[in-house]
Parts: sequence; C-alpha cells; structure tokens
Amino acid sequence: MYKIAVVGPRQSVDRILTLAREIEKELEFVPYVYSKTAEVKEFVINPETPVDFWLFSGYIPYKVAVNAVGTNENFVYIDSSELSIYKGIVELSAESGQMLERISVDMIDSYFYENDLLQLEQPLQKMYLKTFDVDIQAEDLFDFHYDLWQQGKIEAALTCYPTVYADLQKVGIPAFWLSPTRHEIIHTIRMFFEKIKTSYYKDAQISVVIMEILAYDAIKEKMKESYRLDYLELDLKKTLIQLCERLDGSLFEQGNGRYAIFSTRGAVEQEIGALKDKVNYLSLEADSAVAVGIGFGQTVFTAETNAYRAIRESKGKEQHEIIIVQEDGMMIDAVGKEEELTYAYRTDDKEFLAKLDEGNISIKTFKRLESLIRKMDWATFTTKDLAIHLKMSDRNAQRIVSDLCKVSIVECVGEELRYSRGRPLKVYRLI
Repeated sequence: MYKIAVVGPRQSVDRILTLAREIEKELEFVPYVYSKTAEVKEFVINPETPVDFWLFSGYIPYKVAVNAVGTNENFVYIDSSELSIYKGIVELSAESGQMLERISVDMIDSYFYENDLLQLEQPLQKMYLKTFDVDIQAEDLFDFHYDLWQQGKIEAALTCYPTVYADLQKVGIPAFWLSPTRHEIIHTIRMFFEKIKTSYYKDAQISVVIMEILAYDAIKEKMKESYRLDYLELDLKKTLIQLCERLDGSLFEQGNGRYAIFSTRGAVEQEIGALKDKVNYLSLEADSAVAVGIGFGQTVFTAETNAYRAIRESKGKEQHEIIIVQEDGMMIDAVGKEEELTYAYRTDDKEFLAKLDEGNISIKTFKRLESLIRKMDWATFTTKDLAIHLKMSDRNAQRIVSDLCKVSIVECVGEELRYSRGRPLKVYRLI
C-alpha cells in the first residue's frame, strides 16, 4: 500500500483527508500539519514517517518543499484559481450586507496571470495587491492589510495564510482565507490518484538486466588451469546472486560470460547505485570490461528484446556505460552518470528521416546530439562542446556537424575567439 503525506495547516489537512478518504480507501494517508510554512522544509528533508508521495494543500508549501530538496515528480499540490477570490468577495459582501468595493489581497508572486488580475479588478473600485515569495514572514502580510485598514482604504482583506486570516479577525477586520474550493480539491485528488496508479503499473513492469564480461574467451585462454576459471565463475556468480537479492530477481546464466537477471522496473530503478557498484566489482574480478543493457517492458518478450538492444549499444561504446531501453522506445545513455542522456532512437517523420539519410547520419546519433543540446540548454554550441560531452573525437564531432549542415538541420551562426593560437571555432545552432 502506498503512503501519501498530506501537508498543510490543520484546517486544510483535515479537509483534504476527509475528501481523500471518501474517494480512495486503498491508500494510507499521513498528515503533516504545520503552523508556519518554514516547517515544511524539515518535513521533506527528515520525514518522521517514510512516504511514497507528497500532496501539498497549496502552492506555497509545495514551493517551500521544492526549494528545500529540488523538483520531485512525487510532489503534487492542490491548485487554486481566481474563483477563490470571487468567493471571498461574495461571502464577505453577504456578511456586511453590501457589495464590497475596496479590498486588499495577498498572493504568491506570479501565481495568477495579469489578465486574471485585470478581470478581478473590474467589479471593484480599488484592489490593493501584495505579491510575495515563500520566504516572507506572516507578520509582514498582516501589517500590509492592517495598515490599509487603519487608513480607511479597504473594507475587507483576503489572504493566503490561515494565521494571517486568524490575526485579522482578532483585530476586527473582515477577512477571508483564500483556499482551494471543494471542487478543486476533489479534481486534484482524483488526478493525483491516477498518477499513483500509473506509477504502480510502471514500477511493476518487467525488467531484464543483461551483463556480459567482454573478451571472455581471452580470459579463458589466460587461465592455464581449468579450476582457476571455475573459481572465477563462482566468485562472479556470488556477486550476481547478491545483486539478485537486492533486486528481488532471478539469475540466469547464458554462457560465455553473459548473465541475465529478471526483476521489476521499480526494483532496478531504485538500485541503480548498487548495480553500478557490482558491475565495477565484476570488472575488477574478471580484469575485463563489463557491458550492461537493461530492458523494460509489459511482457517478458518485450523486456528481453529491449535488453538485447541495450547490451548491443553498451558493447559498442568505448566506456561500456549502462544503457536502458524503455518500453516506449526511449533510450537512456550513461545511466547514473552526470552525462546521462535520454533520447528516442526512432522516429516516424519520413521527411526528417530522408534528410538524415541524405546526410548519412543515423537517427540515434542525431537524437543523442539533440538530447544533449536540450539538456544543457545551449542556444549555440561548438563541435568541441559535442566532443567533450558525447565522449567522441573532435574529428568525429566535426564530421557529424558538417553532414547536418549539408542537409540544413544545423547551421553555422558565427565564430568563437580562442585564447590560444589556431583557427577560431565555428559556432552552430539547431535549425
């Protein structure tokens, strides 16, 4: 059963839990309640209870969490629209017996688009808006609303912070807490649960890991006594069995230095670090490079086919990095390394394929180059950049770019001055 952390102030968490338990009864919810948003940082860094997913009551606690640990695909927040402001105006107007014309509103910076704010101002004489980032103190927001009230500039205040809302009410200022509507909460929860189910099916996909000790025949020739080879194979199998235990998988010996482990995608992705360590150990034990290909798929046949494709790619690379081929045809190059790249090695665009054929460039080579450029966010690049990051020779990089220029996929846009002697480097960009 997946555990879901629900993060927010007490009122929000209670409301979300009530609705979530009505919709989904097969998940376990763990409340993480804060009185100050700064507490969210500690929640995500050192959670008291380990959880699989995090559901935040709004954008503010979500942003605090992202600032603390970085972007995480398992973080989801309940979005709130400008409807909450309209709701606040209507409710406060009903309480006062007349339509409000002057209000103050606080909201996180850039949360609504400018057009949304213009629409909100139309039915009002004056709307005082304060935007802020997640590091603001609640006292600053209270002072913003209180000062306007003292000057007689507003009739009511709308705030994103429950503590500010409570403090405004204590001093007699008509206030409304801007929080997601019931519809927005239910909509987000349902989408969130669909994401969890998708993640479950993804983790449950079959994974085949193929490892091959290269130059195995040469190793056998070096072993003058057959027992030495037997001892080596025993050591290798012991290491692989230990890896199987980590992956909760099954080991199959395919002969001549090749082994296959059948497991699940979730287990393999979680233990990539352990896999890399075992591969390095195998390489040292056998005194040989080890190629690794991993295939994911809905069926054993698909996963195994993808694994064989991945091992061929790994064997063809100078560094023999771990290669993954996913069920959707995406390839992950240099898995677990800083230079890791994800790209498609096929395309249905016949016109584009014709261009690549004319330039004598494979779709895989172009997709690797394109993925690197997107990952590094390069507006322009040099052949030196490509050679360094794709671990190829300068000459090979120059040939590839030259061929791409001939078929108008890449164009030269200038030159880069060099501090050392020699011709300046040409600067290119994707068209």
